Parts: sequence; structure tokens; C-alpha cells
Amino acid sequence: MKKQKNLEKIKDLEEKLKRALADYDNLEKRVLRERQNFIEQANASLLDKVLASVDDLDLCQKHLKDKGLKIALESLMNVLESEGVEKMKVKGLKFDPEKMDAAEVIKGERNKVVEVVKNGYLLNNSVLRPAKVKVGAGERK
Repeated sequence: MKKQKNLEKIKDLEEKLKRALADYDNLEKRVLRERQNFIEQANASLLDKVLASVDDLDLCQKHLKDKGLKIALESLMNVLESEGVEKMKVKGLKFDPEKMDAAEVIKGERNKVVEVVKNGYLLNNSVLRPAKVKVGAGERK
């Protein structure tokens, strides 16, 4: 009888140990996911700030048409691309409010992007910054 009780107690303790180990394993996985999420959020915030400078350099390049500035801008974009940043190509596409902000509605093909005001970017296929665009109202030019 006492031996049976001891076996039951051992079995109960083994089950508690298994549950505790499983809980600990789940906790480790959750902490790792949260840490990874924090890192991704911090990277996205930093990249968004860098993109503001990219916009300024891009405007300078369009105005100055300087070959050295063009090379530097391309080099910076290559670094950003290596980190998962990708410029959205939206001109001529159907307006997508998930990826674009409509800055203005102008003459042009209805619900199509007629002009890009500010480039939008993806980070690992998620929207980092939506594109600001001018959308067609359906009137011909």
C-alpha cells in the first residue's frame, strides 16, 4: 500500500516536472519572439528616419543632376536593400490604401496612380512607409 502511494506520488511529481519544463520552454520561445519583435520595431523606426534623408538627397539629385550624388544615393539604396528595404513601384497601378496615401485627386485614369509625390518603401515585404500619390479621378487629360 505504501509502495503504491509512493509510486503515485512519483508519477504526480514527474507530471508536474514535465508541465514546468513545458511552461519554461514556452516562456523562452515567447521571450525570444518578443525580443525579435522589439529589434524589428527599432530597425523599422531607424530606417524610416534614414528614408527621410534619402528623400532629401533624391530631391537634391533631381535638381542638381550631380553624378557623384547619384552614385552615393545608389550606394545608400544598395545598403538599405541589403537590409530588406525595397522601394515600391506604384505609378500606373490601381490605388491601394494599404500601401498608399492619396495626396490629391487629379485628372487621369480612374483610381490609378498618376504621379508619385513621395516614394513608399517595404521592409521585408511589409509596408515601412506608404507612398504618397496623386490618383486619377477618371477624367482624361
